Amino acid sequence: MFTGVLVEKSKQVLKMQRNYFGTDGIRGRVGTYPIKPDFFMRLGFAAGRVLGGTHLPAGRDRPAVLVGKDTRISGYIFESALQAGLLAAGVDVFLSGPLSTPGVAFMTREMNFTAGAVISASHNSYEHNGIKFFEKNGRKLSDDIEQKIEEALEDEFVMEFSVRQALGKSKRAIRCQEEYIYFCINSFPAGYSLKGINVVVDCANGATYNVAEKVFRGLGANVHLINADPNGFNINENCGSLYPKGLAVSVLKHKADMGIAFDGDGDRVVFVDGCGHVFDGDKLLYIIAKHRQSQNALKGGVVGTLMTNLGLENAFRKCNINFERTKVGDRYVLERLHSLGWDLGGESSGHIICLDKHSTGDGIVSALQVLASVVISGHSLRALCADIKEVPQVLISEPVNPGYDFEQDADLLRATQEFRKEMGDSGRLLLRTSGTEDVVRIMVEGSDGDFTKKAANSLAKIIQTSNR
Repeated sequence: MFTGVLVEKSKQVLKMQRNYFGTDGIRGRVGTYPIKPDFFMRLGFAAGRVLGGTHLPAGRDRPAVLVGKDTRISGYIFESALQAGLLAAGVDVFLSGPLSTPGVAFMTREMNFTAGAVISASHNSYEHNGIKFFEKNGRKLSDDIEQKIEEALEDEFVMEFSVRQALGKSKRAIRCQEEYIYFCINSFPAGYSLKGINVVVDCANGATYNVAEKVFRGLGANVHLINADPNGFNINENCGSLYPKGLAVSVLKHKADMGIAFDGDGDRVVFVDGCGHVFDGDKLLYIIAKHRQSQNALKGGVVGTLMTNLGLENAFRKCNINFERTKVGDRYVLERLHSLGWDLGGESSGHIICLDKHSTGDGIVSALQVLASVVISGHSLRALCADIKEVPQVLISEPVNPGYDFEQDADLLRATQEFRKEMGDSGRLLLRTSGTEDVVRIMVEGSDGDFTKKAANSLAKIIQTSNR
């Protein structure tokens, strides 16, 4: 068992090299730099200059970038600003309209675009927005390319009208939703269906609102759709994978077999069974891994993160499934999977990656892998992960002032050392700066549930005091 104080400063480490890109693209509060229209126009120009030289799609005389977005109201203005910058850089722009992050990744690869971009702040509320880029293969940009874009942001923004083909053209990308629906359906095992399964689907008023129902109905399920009426302001608002209690209520109301909740940009998934019990990413990852092991289809092992519950690691050990941890963030899970040559990894949040199905985390595709395990085995969600004995774990995201460095907080460090001594070898304590928000995430895990709550709450109060 790993013991002591784990410290991860992913955002701060990245910022030593980059000013804008964090662990998951660029993200922040709308109206606060850099989440402003003028920056997105400059970013489009810089990204177009850099990405435009990486790949010219067959049959085109200019690079082409697919731009998608989720359903938040600010997406319209940032879409237009990004589009203007890309066009000025001589890049053709194809607009998909609302499309999930994994949907953009798929279409970028499928349609041989130079790159893809999705305007989204993932699981955050509508007051936030951001952007993620994908390379032509549907993978997120490498650190090297992000660095080049940041360097290009320092160049002067000059549109070249003197050359006939210096400016790009803009078009509407048609059939993106239909192609993505077909892709998702075909990720389900051939010869099986969801016929007879009654499921509630929560789209978080986000980017899956126009595709999720069609996928599950297409496989034969009886679907009750909730939170699929976005108005620009209600994305992730007390719904979706971050707030599964509402889904549990709906499952009980409809007497459904289970419920499935996505986040605003569709890359996370959480399940609820017919009794209203929530199954997070750790449990879903276990269900998929065990099923693949039973089918002799598990390649290598499973990658989790420092936040993965110790109970999952113990369960994998008992059934002889290799398990490795990496830093928090899907980009780090992906990096480790590629380095190991494995296919399966994920996070407790419900961000699950199945590289044999997709190049990135996909909530719908991951949900279908869980459902395949249920259908083929004939067992319930609870039965499939009965061997996981979760260790009590408390997670707190404590807001901090920009620039706050918890490693320089003497009171906080003193308290962590005291809790470390008290825990001995019976638990783990993790402090990390978020890569997407101005918060410090606190995780305390151990055999004594009361102690974990006490320790986590005490550390949160110290951080509150330091940030008044």
